[in-house]
Amino acid sequence: MKLGILLTQEHRLLSVAAMLDVFETVNRFYLQDNLQPYFDISLLHMEEVAQTYSEYNLRQPDSDTVYDILLIPAFKQDIIPRAVTLNRHWIVWLREQYEKGASIASFCTGAFLLASTGLLDNKPATTHINAEYAFANAFPAVDLKVDAVVTEEDRVYTSGGATNSFHLMMRLIENFCSRKMAVKTAKIFSIDLDRNQQTYFGTFTPAEDHGDDLVKQAQDVIKKNFREANTIEEIITDVPASRRNLVRRFKQVTGITPIEYLQKTRIEAAKQMLEHSRQSVMEVMFESGYNDLKSFRSLFKKNVGMTPTAYREKFNNLVA
Repeated sequence: MKLGILLTQEHRLLSVAAMLDVFETVNRFYLQDNLQPYFDISLLHMEEVAQTYSEYNLRQPDSDTVYDILLIPAFKQDIIPRAVTLNRHWIVWLREQYEKGASIASFCTGAFLLASTGLLDNKPATTHINAEYAFANAFPAVDLKVDAVVTEEDRVYTSGGATNSFHLMMRLIENFCSRKMAVKTAKIFSIDLDRNQQTYFGTFTPAEDHGDDLVKQAQDVIKKNFREANTIEEIITDVPASRRNLVRRFKQVTGITPIEYLQKTRIEAAKQMLEHSRQSVMEVMFESGYNDLKSFRSLFKKNVGMTPTAYREKFNNLVA
């Protein structure tokens, strides 16, 4: 199987290192069984590459070679739009490879480049949980499943952030090699194959440098008064805008409505308390602005993917 790893500009070194480690491990398993290595791994580049990769099979992409699998590594998260622009020359080549039969997989924020090809239009996709709104705004034709660990449809794959990339590689190994090989590899890398969501790893960190002073004012009001405010009317009391105008501009800038923003702010406050305090779930509920335990648990699980109690058990080492 011809496997190509794209050495895109501004890629995360850790992402490429993980790909090499996993697929070279699979090849070693085949050699131990007196078989030929299953994957013919190439690092593909269009620019000069760092000395880091000099020992590997470096190739420049061409029209004659057709790859079975192409992997797009993650980008450094703080420069995603610029990174996509810097790598736009890959777009046509990736489409051509797909039309010739290649499977294409993006890791974490590499989904931004994959989506730029149009190959994700009307297909499910995931990316880093904290890049949700930027991705949704940039690619409205993609069916974003931000809580998903891995997505797959019609030879196009995506994965969520960080360690979720290992789950994507296990999926590829299972699909192209066997379930047995995927399990064997997962054990080497201590990967729990039963993870089916990434929601609880996210942190609500909305952008505030968008340049819309009206929306920024509303964001500041929510941040200051999230425990007391219950309606949009309460939020915009001192904001010089009509309800309709504020909702329109707020959603255009942030990707969500003011009420959704309020709920996410509250849930994030609750998560922080569950992580770092010994307060009871009831106390956390009141401190984060809720007064109905059933409603709080339901909203928390909807947003985070697990109950407040389960979240505390997972992330708080203060509580025995």
